[in-house]
Amino acid sequence: MDNVLIDTDVILDFFFDREPFAEYATELLNLCEEKKLNGFTTPVIISNVYYLLNKVAKHEVIIEKIKQLLSIIDIIKMDKNVVLNSLNSDFKDFEDALQNFSAVENGKIKIILTRNIKDFKKSKLAVLTPETYLKGKASG
Repeated sequence: MDNVLIDTDVILDFFFDREPFAEYATELLNLCEEKKLNGFTTPVIISNVYYLLNKVAKHEVIIEKIKQLLSIIDIIKMDKNVVLNSLNSDFKDFEDALQNFSAVENGKIKIILTRNIKDFKKSKLAVLTPETYLKGKASG
């Protein structure tokens, strides 16, 4: 079973039902719920999701949605080592560096799922869109 980091944009595709991407985000989260995929996220991703949902929904609703999400995916740690590695990296986007090095430090995660492939060029992990990942699983 794959261990994957699910990036902010994928979670937002699900919550905002952004087409055509919501279909793939929903399928990924369904796989996590069915225990066919181990999904992970970071505290920063959860914070970003909360912030953006807070523009369109009430606090109580957002809290419940995030709790539901966290019942099917796990949060990986983000510590000083992750921050220092991110600061010293060649990543152009600091936030993406934080996600990357959190996944690397976790040791189990081998894949980052994001639609923002270009910002993860420096990653040593596999970086795939949800669509590409799911099509690969279907054919393999």
